[in-house]
Amino acid sequence: MRTIGYFLIVAAVVALAHPLSAQVGALYGKIMGEDGKPLAGATLTMVNNDSGRQYTMKTDKKGEFVAVNVPAGLYHVTITQDGKVVYEALGKAVRADNDLNFDLAKEKASAKEREMQGLSGEQRRKIAEEQQAQEKERQNIGSMNELLAKAKAASDAGDFPSAESSIRQAIQIDSSRDLLWGRLGETYLSAAAKAGSDHAAATEDYNQAADAYRKAISLKPAEAGYHNNLGQALGKLGNTDEAAAEYTTAAQLDPSRAGMYYFNLGATLTNAGKLDEANAAFDRAVAADPTRTEAYYWKGSNLMNKATLDKAGKVVAPPGTAEALRKYLELDPSGRYAPAAKEMLASIGEKIETTYTKGKSK
Repeated sequence: MRTIGYFLIVAAVVALAHPLSAQVGALYGKIMGEDGKPLAGATLTMVNNDSGRQYTMKTDKKGEFVAVNVPAGLYHVTITQDGKVVYEALGKAVRADNDLNFDLAKEKASAKEREMQGLSGEQRRKIAEEQQAQEKERQNIGSMNELLAKAKAASDAGDFPSAESSIRQAIQIDSSRDLLWGRLGETYLSAAAKAGSDHAAATEDYNQAADAYRKAISLKPAEAGYHNNLGQALGKLGNTDEAAAEYTTAAQLDPSRAGMYYFNLGATLTNAGKLDEANAAFDRAVAADPTRTEAYYWKGSNLMNKATLDKAGKVVAPPGTAEALRKYLELDPSGRYAPAAKEMLASIGEKIETTYTKGKSK
């Protein structure tokens, strides 16, 4: 601070004694960024502390700049890049016909050192602890990302035990990350699907998945995807009512994807044999997303399961059956369930349309 004061006093004396004798000349310089590379395309703005005159220069691809007719003195210097201030000094001494270089990495280190010198021992201790904590956090994030990458590679290869092991190692580093528990739940769901007919193994995996998603939800309750996936695991375990509650919560949390969540609810209820409740869910699915074509098919299929035979042996389907199946064919005439939909329509004596256009049959 004494150095800056000295220059301020001298500048004032010179200005008063010799107002027309200020040195003026060319100014050359280079700006190096914090990364040690030339700061290209940066704007250097210098405002003379005495006259208030402003000088603005732009650096070239080498980080260099040049200006002429710049008087010596103290300046308020600002360096900006992409509209962001990257350096600022209120009393920068500038001499005429002299290089003016900036090394932002060194400037930043010097600023931190000056800041630390003005702090008490307790303040410096706290800053050091914060820096250590930040560095540890950075290292932990790097380690967790590496483990997640290993888990993904293992999952892609169908090696779910290895994937589980990697994710659990990541959880040991920081168990407060909902993402880790969510990835663990995904791994168990995939393992359960692979188990197939091995009912005991699949059940164990679904239970593990449910536990993982409950933990993820406890950490981030508003994540709709966790509730949806928990609903899937619970549905596979036969806990239909709990699954329904989770799917409904997901739809409420994320209305933009409510069509998918209600469709999943309908599928779970269908598998549980609760056809009326399932169809109500399919109705909500198409209300939220009219293009959710398979909801129409499954509604029609569920209604067909309630069909009866009249005295003449003719199949009598409940009201709405034909409409649901026709809507499916209208929206997806070549879809995966199109042959089955046509077969069901034919079984109840309905005419089969051969071509459809979106929103209109012909």
